[in-house]
Amino acid sequence: MRAVVQRVSRAKVSVNGVSTTEIGRGLLVLLGVCQTDTESDADYLADKIAGLRIFEDEKGKMNLAIAEIGGGVLVVSQFTLYGDVRRGKRPSFDAAAPPEKARELYEYFVERIRSFGLPCQTGRFQEMMQVELVNDGPVTILLDSAKTF
Repeated sequence: MRAVVQRVSRAKVSVNGVSTTEIGRGLLVLLGVCQTDTESDADYLADKIAGLRIFEDEKGKMNLAIAEIGGGVLVVSQFTLYGDVRRGKRPSFDAAAPPEKARELYEYFVERIRSFGLPCQTGRFQEMMQVELVNDGPVTILLDSAKTF
């Protein structure tokens, strides 16, 4: 399971030009599910993301987690995180989980984030979405439950 985690001052998802969900200060999580992922991969990433200390404290040091600043989380499913372009220029998505499995683990991940008491909004699974964000910092963290990089 892969996640691109962005510290944002605000983020919003629209479908067909209509805003469907948004958050203020918090984290935008773009989440990709691999064919071999299990609930333990989702647990690992949810625990890591809930505890990421990437918000500034009163001294300007990145030392606070999302719960400590009262922020929200917006999770958007993004199978393209498993796009492989090592062989050519057109991405192959063979490693991405099939939609049924991806939806199940995506929803499980969202529930894990909520289990930490964090307000969590979602994009729309398998929909063409427009994601707007203001990356605060910018701060962007890449996470992979396979620990391959």
